Amino acid sequence: MTPLHLLDDFPPIKTAEWEAAIARDLKGADYEKRLIWPTDEGFIGKPYYRAADLKGLAMLDRAPGEFPYRRSSRATGDWTIREIVEANRHQTANRAACDAVAAGAEAIAFRGLEFHSATDLELSLANLDEIPIHFEDGGEQVLQLLLQCPGRLPVSALISTGFDPLANLQFAAEVLRAAPPRFVPFTIHAAAFEQAGATAVEEIGLALAAGVEFLAAMTDRGVDPAPAAAAIEFSFAVGSRYFFQIAKLRAFRMLWARAQEKFGIPSQCARARIAARTSSWNKTVYDPHVNILRATTEAMTAILGGADMVTVAPFDDCFRQPAEASRRLARNTQLLLKHEGSLGRVADPGGGSYYIEALTDFLAGAAWKTMQDIEARGGYLKAEQDGSLSQILARSCAAREQAVERRRRPLIGTTQFADSGERALDRVAEKRMLAVRRGALAYEKLRMRTERHAAHGGKTPRVLLAEIGDPKMRAARSAFALNFFACAGFAITTKPFRKTAEIIAAEADLIVLCSSNAEYPAIAADLMRKMKELRRSTPVVIAGNPENADQLKAIGVADFVHLRSNPLEVLVRWQQQLGIED
Repeated sequence: MTPLHLLDDFPPIKTAEWEAAIARDLKGADYEKRLIWPTDEGFIGKPYYRAADLKGLAMLDRAPGEFPYRRSSRATGDWTIREIVEANRHQTANRAACDAVAAGAEAIAFRGLEFHSATDLELSLANLDEIPIHFEDGGEQVLQLLLQCPGRLPVSALISTGFDPLANLQFAAEVLRAAPPRFVPFTIHAAAFEQAGATAVEEIGLALAAGVEFLAAMTDRGVDPAPAAAAIEFSFAVGSRYFFQIAKLRAFRMLWARAQEKFGIPSQCARARIAARTSSWNKTVYDPHVNILRATTEAMTAILGGADMVTVAPFDDCFRQPAEASRRLARNTQLLLKHEGSLGRVADPGGGSYYIEALTDFLAGAAWKTMQDIEARGGYLKAEQDGSLSQILARSCAAREQAVERRRRPLIGTTQFADSGERALDRVAEKRMLAVRRGALAYEKLRMRTERHAAHGGKTPRVLLAEIGDPKMRAARSAFALNFFACAGFAITTKPFRKTAEIIAAEADLIVLCSSNAEYPAIAADLMRKMKELRRSTPVVIAGNPENADQLKAIGVADFVHLRSNPLEVLVRWQQQLGIED
């Protein structure tokens, strides 16, 4: 058969030609503002990437499964579907685990169980002989029990725990000396950094620093670093920034292999064991089924990034004990990606992508510097003890939360496109809702304050979006105002008007004028005059930020909502003025 040379039909295009085409399409608009985007990590994103962007990048020719494992720690693309089983009784947990395995789960993580005896282990692990088991709440007591009862554990299945080895380094060394085969006793919780607000660079760098600290401590205690490294699982949370999350796992794997090399660990043993789970930080109580979409793309990033085990949290995990239906949906998300989407058939499908490779290299370089900075301060534990680690995370967390607060980082259904008629109070377990730090929490508290007020006999404020004047501007302004006030759970009515007298006749607790800047002075003056004549005191807000705001305030306009407004501050203020208190 004659080979096809399809690329011959597409002559190479020079970068200058691409740039010329972009300049024509921009029609004079600013290239930097439109097409270049800086990120929190310091990465400067470009509108496109070419082969030239890969020049100087190391190890691009290595295959998946080859040191330094940039592309994958495995030669295949398959991964293990791990499901969390949350229960406080061992027999209940075992039944749920067996049902999950029968329905497609390939590994089980127990959460919420206490283990005091070998009988507790037997009850939990019955009929799970071939299934990898992870004890998420594993403390020293659990580890000691596992070491004392090797005959009660599955022979062929891998056993792991969530014990942080840096919590007690001497105990960790003792565990390593007594650990049986196929036992991974420790977890370094990089997911906690993501939860605390870390950027991708900080997640990688801090996880790396923690791992290096552990290996150094074990070496000082006479423990061979190779089995010490093999005894660690790295737990990462994968968030919504699709390509960054793929590159994050690739970069960490490469750096951890390099770090192990420094300890003399053979390259064939320098693989990272990565357990990824969908992030909790971006999950929401309102419009919770959007969490399914978020978790699906996050699971994809974990898989494409080469995670060894992936856990998809149920969509309702952030506000109640997950129901069977939501657990099944979470499990089936991975089953569909594996068996219908065939994501496991190719190892590192992003390998060779100009953008992903350039991003991987940037994250690796920046994270290595972060790790070196931690080392220069005396190491991970010292940085944790002296507060410098908390300072790093606090800065990043404040920036991330401010982006949500200002709606620059939207959470669909909560800070953007919220359904003002949705009610969540009756389905939320408040303790669970507050258990982890989430970006939506401030808006959810705002919304629930309105719900609680109505549930206790108060009235849900009625907001009238009064469209008047220029058709184009009034539609745009009312759409913005609808998005804005829906975040507080107010009852919103949008209606076009021809005369201000019609606006006054409408029933409302708050009137939002939606028109053009040029028309606002005349409309507002006429409206305020007629309201005064009729002794109506309904507050009037203007959608927009006109230059003559002071003039409008002088005639009685109460407030202005626009892109530069802080929605949380404005909405809390209006809740108070409309009679809603905590």
